[in-house]
Amino acid sequence: MKRNPDDRRDNVDKIQRNIDSTMQNIRRTEEMLNNTSDDKMRKDLIDKNERREAAIDGLRHEIKDEADWQERKKKS
Repeated sequence: MKRNPDDRRDNVDKIQRNIDSTMQNIRRTEEMLNNTSDDKMRKDLIDKNERREAAIDGLRHEIKDEADWQERKKKS
C-alpha cells in the first residue's frame, strides 16, 4: 500500500479552525448555563467547558510546534 506524503502545510489553519470551533462551543455552553437551573446539567456543562479549555491549551501548543516546524523547514 502506498503511503501519502506528510503534508503539513495547512496544519496551523486546521488547528486554528478547531480552536475557533471549540471557543464557539464554550460560548454556547455558557449561554446554556445562564438559562438552566438544573444542578446536574450545570455541573456537566461546567465540566465540559473545563475539558474544552484544556483542549484549547493543547491546540495552542500544537500551533506553536507546527509554526516552529514550518520555520525550520524554510531554513533547511
